[in-house]
Amino acid sequence: MFRPKIPTMPTPTGQVSPPAVVEPTTIVPAAQVSQPAPVAPAPAPSRPTVQLAPCTALALVGGGTAVVLVVGAVLVSMLLAVAITGASVAVCAVVLRSLLASETKRR
Repeated sequence: MFRPKIPTMPTPTGQVSPPAVVEPTTIVPAAQVSQPAPVAPAPAPSRPTVQLAPCTALALVGGGTAVVLVVGAVLVSMLLAVAITGASVAVCAVVLRSLLASETKRR
């Protein structure tokens, strides 16, 4: 009852034929069709290229550094707030436990 039943592979009935062999065929190109004349590429739209001067690159690096520092400070302060909240909840739990324990001893 508790033993698993392993299915058995049924034996094939009737004729068993080997799989068909597929032979590759060669592709023969059709007669050469005259190709149309190449079209001249459209001129690229004239857009102003962005060139970074050394002072601009330094400003970008400074701005990126400031953003990273601000985001890091915010994340660290949030982590610190969670840690302080957890510690204060733990202190409250210990104080309440002590008060309840002393209350039950008086009775």
